[in-house]
Amino acid sequence: MKQFGIGQPIRRVEDRRFLTGHGHYLDDISRPRQAHAVMLRSPHAHARIRGVDTSAAAAAPGVIAVLTGDDLTSDRIGDVPCVSGLTNRDKSPMAMPPRPALVRDRVRHVGDTVAMIVAETQAQARDAADLVEVDYEPLPAVVDTGRAADPGQPLVWDDRPNNIGFDWEIGTDKAAVDRAAAGARHRVALTLVNNRVVVNSMEPRGAIGGYDPGEGGYTLWSSTQGSHFLRNLLAGFVFNIPENRIRVVTPDVGGGFGMKLFLYPEHVLVLWAAKRLGRAVKWVPDRADSFQTDTQGRDNICKLDLALDENLRAVALSVELTANMGA
Repeated sequence: MKQFGIGQPIRRVEDRRFLTGHGHYLDDISRPRQAHAVMLRSPHAHARIRGVDTSAAAAAPGVIAVLTGDDLTSDRIGDVPCVSGLTNRDKSPMAMPPRPALVRDRVRHVGDTVAMIVAETQAQARDAADLVEVDYEPLPAVVDTGRAADPGQPLVWDDRPNNIGFDWEIGTDKAAVDRAAAGARHRVALTLVNNRVVVNSMEPRGAIGGYDPGEGGYTLWSSTQGSHFLRNLLAGFVFNIPENRIRVVTPDVGGGFGMKLFLYPEHVLVLWAAKRLGRAVKWVPDRADSFQTDTQGRDNICKLDLALDENLRAVALSVELTANMGA
């Protein structure tokens, strides 16, 4: 049984393939008649969209289509869903604002997607993206997590007072904690800032969408951490079709760290465009695009209150956490 003992080395089966350059990542995949997509992102943290002029971009060399939120709405494509719903401390449901894959009326963060340009090559799509004219009306924005809920701050969503998405509580007995803290010999209070972080995986996110009109089914190639999870969300919330009509293929993944677990607007867009255009559509971002649109982490302000007895044993702990959940 020695070979099965704890602490025995285990030879990794994938090393030879990776070390000899035989890994197979998303950007290594090319589909027949594949087109390339580039996303036009908002440079504003908050702005109203007065109009989008795509005429010059649509006429640029190699461009197949320039798609906007109006096109998405006309095709009745569902929003990207929130799947982590919580209940507020007063038992009311948390806010779940809509998240269309392409924005129509108002951008709410830098990197919000306004248009999708599809062309024969990625370079042609990038050039055409520069020709899309968006008439923005900049609006006041709040970017300080600690002040976002203060009275008078700009609202991300007009129907959410003080920018509170949810007010959640977990613990044993708040009244008992308060009593123990009030009678404690020592109190220690501390405020900690857990700064915002951006995942910088070796391989950026990407997606290729395909559609088979004969089968009436979609195929998504994506460097995701949750193939079945994506399939279920795309089928049930976005396209409203049976799960067996969507296939998600995951090749090698060059790092994810949780960021590649989620359903992103680009997953929706490449599948939608593939059906609309009758061609596979590939989207691979550069690093700047990833920094603007990958799901980021942390950005929490934590206020801790620890109560201790005369022997310095902890008798109560309360934590108030303000977390930036994004737009």
